[in-house]
Amino acid sequence: MKNISKYAPQFFPIEKPQMKWAQKNRIEKAPIWCSVDLRDGNQALIIPMSLEEKLEFFELLVKVGFKEIEVGFPAASETEYAFLRALIDRKLIPDDVTVQVLTQSREHIIRKTFEALDGCKNAIVHLYNSTSLAQREQVFRKSKEEIMKIATDGAELFDRIAKETGTNYRYEYSPESFTGTEPEFALEVCNAVLDIWKPTPDKKVIINLPVTVELSSPHVYANQVEYMCDNLKYRDSVVVSLHPHNDRGCAVADAELGVLAGADRIEGTLFGNGERTGNADIVTLALNMYAQGVDPKLDLTNMPKICELYERVTRMQVYDRQPYAGKLVFAAFSGSHQDAIAKGMHFREEKGCDTWTVPYLPIDPGDVGREYETDVIRINSQSGKGGIGYLLEHSFGYVLPAKMREEVGYTVKSVSDHAHRELSPQEVLDVFTETYVNINTHIKLIDYHFERKPQMTVTLTVEIEGEQKTLTATGNGRLDAVSNAVKEQLGIEFSKLTYEEHALTMGSSAQAITYVSITLEDGRKVWGAGISEDIIASSINALFSAVNRRIDK
Repeated sequence: MKNISKYAPQFFPIEKPQMKWAQKNRIEKAPIWCSVDLRDGNQALIIPMSLEEKLEFFELLVKVGFKEIEVGFPAASETEYAFLRALIDRKLIPDDVTVQVLTQSREHIIRKTFEALDGCKNAIVHLYNSTSLAQREQVFRKSKEEIMKIATDGAELFDRIAKETGTNYRYEYSPESFTGTEPEFALEVCNAVLDIWKPTPDKKVIINLPVTVELSSPHVYANQVEYMCDNLKYRDSVVVSLHPHNDRGCAVADAELGVLAGADRIEGTLFGNGERTGNADIVTLALNMYAQGVDPKLDLTNMPKICELYERVTRMQVYDRQPYAGKLVFAAFSGSHQDAIAKGMHFREEKGCDTWTVPYLPIDPGDVGREYETDVIRINSQSGKGGIGYLLEHSFGYVLPAKMREEVGYTVKSVSDHAHRELSPQEVLDVFTETYVNINTHIKLIDYHFERKPQMTVTLTVEIEGEQKTLTATGNGRLDAVSNAVKEQLGIEFSKLTYEEHALTMGSSAQAITYVSITLEDGRKVWGAGISEDIIASSINALFSAVNRRIDK
């Protein structure tokens, strides 16, 4: 890369960090979640949501379980103002949900923000001003003292206007561009704001530490968060919140390590939508916890519906490989992966496992509304016998013998390879059925009759090239007698007949399926399958399927 010399770190690491967070193995409980989809997410859309789309999205967020939802910057535009008023006037905000609004530290903006909230039962008013070195020097051209005064003047305005309006809303303060601010200065500003607001355990204040632009590795941010948590005044009366952006692709990691470092709350969006590369992905964060046995306190059980609504109102796309939510995240195309998943699922059934440990699947796809038939085992030319066998069993009830499963696997893969595409479950079934089941291409079974005298004797009526023939033979059992009739009277040589059978549990009628293999002179096995409501008929059909397939070879 050229021009490397013009780049240098812009963050301020903690000197000699304690790194207590590094001793923790996992997040033990869910943080407080605040969705910022309707503000931060919406302002990043090419086409912002309409009023009705915002209302529909708000309803979704409530159903998912968010108790804090940022709904906009009501003083910034009439559209945002109208949305907040619609929520309040139509009484769409449940009593246990708090809406959050954003405001700059300017008196007329703060006053309009409080006006927009008139009649709202529960609200968080979020004050921010930028504190970073880059913003101080380049944008505002102000000293630390002048930046501090912007924050404290805004905090004092909050208190005064709240008393004038008789409101009792909660307060939040963000030192915007926290990650580019000297930690000691960020702490000084936040503590000055807290001294004005004087939080108590009954009326806590939120101090939000935003990764406005991601400048460092996640462990550096965790050290910054831990430093703030250890040194903020009124700590038992402060909710430490995080708002990570994803410029370095580490927003989820920033959020997780930040919670380990002492943060209590996360602001983020569904699927990580937001400015530039986006925000922290709350779906990923929540399901990361869920995968380790921690209740995320959000209901994500109908992921397809959540994705559908999100894509429709935002005109964004949930990427196929988006963690937990993408269409392909549980899909296994690789033969070895499919085999491991199939064996893992059988192990669960066999052992009655309570804990989910299936290889390659971090969570049970069914827990987020995904279907095994269409979302897990996906069949293409890379697939293997295990996955194809599992799909036929799980979706259609066919439990193929191990050796037959291998041959069927190659047959299905060949069809996919020549078609240059994935095969649907129904197409896999069609390949299996058309290739192996009740095959009568050369010899068609018309009727059969058995007698024991004293050996088992069979009389078969078959049709060969339009001509009916009668075959008779004896054997040790019914299938042996049929086998002998075919070999002795039709001159078709094979040996080592083997078969397995089971009832088909799927479908409208009770049927049996039989799998038969015959061994040719050169040692190759030829498989056939038969299906019938009568177990004897299914066995004979299976043998004739194998014989007809033997003639084709």
